Amino acid sequence: MKIEMEPIGYVRNEVKDRKDVSWGEDISSIVLNEEYISGLKGLEDFSHVTIIYHLDKAKYEKEKQLQRRPQNRDDMPLVGIFSQRGKDSPNRIGMTSVKVISVSEDTLIVRGLDAVDGTPVLDIKPYYPVYDRKDASVPEWVDRLMEHYF
Repeated sequence: MKIEMEPIGYVRNEVKDRKDVSWGEDISSIVLNEEYISGLKGLEDFSHVTIIYHLDKAKYEKEKQLQRRPQNRDDMPLVGIFSQRGKDSPNRIGMTSVKVISVSEDTLIVRGLDAVDGTPVLDIKPYYPVYDRKDASVPEWVDRLMEHYF
């Protein structure tokens, strides 16, 4: 089975190269393709959205990345790619919940999106707190990993 997707728009920001930390204050514009512009209606009433995007610059090599240390840091445990939210994953899909700054006719401006300029956006979902588990737990290494990420 083959799955095909077309971008609904593209990320525009000042970030030209991938990075592993300090995305929290980055401002990005998501400029929608013309046929999807009307889909932004009502989004201005939400404080946060989840952006789903294609990590088109990522390179997944099964032999090297099916198991790896998060961010290739020596102080992190060796774990499978599905135990982390790394960019170099089999389908190169990124997903981040971000703060909505503003919504205009064809553009959504957000804070905290960890995507570089030109990244294709696949979907935008409103953030509903009720969907996220408040009783979730993560391994200790995740807290260390995320210390300076946002």
